[in-house]
Amino acid sequence: MTAPSTVKVQLVRSPIGCKETHRATVRGLGLRKVNSTSELQDTPAVRGMINKIAYLVKVL
Repeated sequence: MTAPSTVKVQLVRSPIGCKETHRATVRGLGLRKVNSTSELQDTPAVRGMINKIAYLVKVL
């Protein structure tokens, strides 16, 4: 059995001044402060969330 693939994301810009839906997406990914990181399962839903806020996060 193989381990599920994961993706690590880091918040590099503040969501202050962004759309409310984008702020909710940041919180949904488990990111709080700038430079915080979160390791998530690599699913199409997570990839879509990352694409939505690509200008705020960096994939590590």
